[in-house]
Amino acid sequence: MKRSLYIPHCLLLIAVLALPCDTDAQQAKNITLQQELQFLHNIAQLPLYNTNTYSAQVSTYDTTGGNNDGFNGDYSFIRKTADSSLVIFDVQGCGVVNRIWTPTPTEDTLDFYIDDTSKPVLSIYYKDLFSGTVFPFVQPLCGSQLGGNYCYFPILFQQRCIIIARAKRMQFHQVQYRLFPQGTQVKNFTPMLNDEEKLALQKIKNVWTNPQPAAIVKETKTLELSAALQPGETKDILNLTQGGRITSIELSPSAVFEGLTKQVDLLVYWDDEKEPAINCPIADFFGYAFGKRSMRGLLIGSNTEAAYCYLPMPFDKKARIALRYRMADNLTAKTVQIHAKINYTLQQRNPGIEGRLYTYWNKQQPQKGSPHVFLQTSDKGHFVGAILQAQGLQNGMTIFFEGDDSTVIDGQMRLHGTGSEDYFNGGWYAFMDCWDARMSLPLHGSLDYSLPYCRTGGYRFYMGDKLSFEKNFYHSIEHGPENNAFPSEYTSVSFYYGSHAPQGSTKPLTVSTAVYVPDTLNLYPQLLEFTVWDAADVKATWAYPTGGQSFIFGVNSESKLRLSLKDILPGKYKLYADYELNSEGCDFSIWQRQTQLSEWISTSAGTKSRNSNHYLCDITTDDLVNALTLRFKNTGQKKSFFLNRFILVKQ
Repeated sequence: MKRSLYIPHCLLLIAVLALPCDTDAQQAKNITLQQELQFLHNIAQLPLYNTNTYSAQVSTYDTTGGNNDGFNGDYSFIRKTADSSLVIFDVQGCGVVNRIWTPTPTEDTLDFYIDDTSKPVLSIYYKDLFSGTVFPFVQPLCGSQLGGNYCYFPILFQQRCIIIARAKRMQFHQVQYRLFPQGTQVKNFTPMLNDEEKLALQKIKNVWTNPQPAAIVKETKTLELSAALQPGETKDILNLTQGGRITSIELSPSAVFEGLTKQVDLLVYWDDEKEPAINCPIADFFGYAFGKRSMRGLLIGSNTEAAYCYLPMPFDKKARIALRYRMADNLTAKTVQIHAKINYTLQQRNPGIEGRLYTYWNKQQPQKGSPHVFLQTSDKGHFVGAILQAQGLQNGMTIFFEGDDSTVIDGQMRLHGTGSEDYFNGGWYAFMDCWDARMSLPLHGSLDYSLPYCRTGGYRFYMGDKLSFEKNFYHSIEHGPENNAFPSEYTSVSFYYGSHAPQGSTKPLTVSTAVYVPDTLNLYPQLLEFTVWDAADVKATWAYPTGGQSFIFGVNSESKLRLSLKDILPGKYKLYADYELNSEGCDFSIWQRQTQLSEWISTSAGTKSRNSNHYLCDITTDDLVNALTLRFKNTGQKKSFFLNRFILVKQ
């Protein structure tokens, strides 16, 4: 946590109360649920400024700078009511709750008080806010995946919104909201929707489940071309000399941008600006993860055919898109064949109400004590998304993902998160069926999760909840639970609409864009894929401080345990084991197919102890041989194999 950026809740409340909504009819602007829902399905509205609105969040982060962001519930409520229920949100003014997230929903009731504090407008089981079974909190606006639970249904209020949990204890949550400028009139939340509002919900479902370019109208023009790109070459794929807006970019084949070097960049220039609006590796821009295709979001991503971007890009009078193939002396030069398809219209940007799209690419090994910066800019605009690849430089568990995000808008700390996977609407990294693998949802997802390579990543895009700023914006994320102390390498692309390119965005160089591949890999049993032959009982435990779970296998002399290495890069490795010696320990040996690689090793001992780094054998993995098998011998009661982890060291 950056302690200097912390603003107490009392000061935040003062800032909130400074934005009242008066009832001056001449100034009044009417906002309805239908309009708020439109932001979630009409992609063409993304460039529109939300002038003089106030974006903020209430969360359960540890205000002392520690990592108790909800585990004990110490910071999970604002105050207690007379019956000891917990007030988790209380904001005055007129506005909208855009997003509610938690990894710890309960069967307790949430009461929503809108303006009138004597009776709730809505009472709902906490879990049902995300289950998709209680109207109007339906999928895909609300759901549960990747260990997190999220609700994007807009909850409007004119004077005040209070959320009370009828519970004695709460844990993690985030409630993001936006306050409107003076004179705004809103239609307060009600669970009873009219036909137009129900139709808007259906439109959201249609758009989110079938991503496609925004605002495809009769005036849409399509440019298609194929290019053979040589190392050291830069080629234009679009050069317009009159105002308009790009509605989609597709580059194919998507597989050509895979690999560990990431040498091909996307360059985009607007109007007469000297600095590119977009300047980053194509793989990073489209959400590839550590050299492989990954993200398949609503607005941007890749599939088996093409890398696509549907973010609308308005400009005033000129637009240039180019592809750059950086040279690399130590790499084999090869031609890259690319086909580009670009949709655009001649509908010019309205500078008074629309921003241009910019990205901020940043690859760094953040210094101890300093967070990774998503975006830092002095401008008027709004933040609409971030893609992050996070790599630990210290083998083991992905502890760096304990870090919180924080956002300073116009000089005020407005949002502070509770953990890195939480920021991406997930929860519980390294837990089965939670944040444990890649998965794409419309607005957020996990790019990858690998314990052996100590890396992960995620993406999150903002539509109805975009973060508006009038003067400046600073958005960062910590690496590690406290004091930004975990050695790591972070690569991010942030997206925002504004009036000029950000300062300080790093420039892609071949030496800096290559994917880091560690030499030492920890194979924790908790996320290993394994197959059992004959009988094997399995019990998980946190017995040793290895960073992950240990597994105790109950076996016999016919038992076999085959561990998949399909995600390990081909090569030659030295294999070590971290296991417990105890009175019930059996013998084991390592095999690949029918070839024995190690001697028989006993795990039996009269006194319990840990053998943390026992060399077993050398192994080789490739596309055909990508597993290892444990065989066992047991006598009497010596039927147990207590495994903490295997360790591979690249030769």
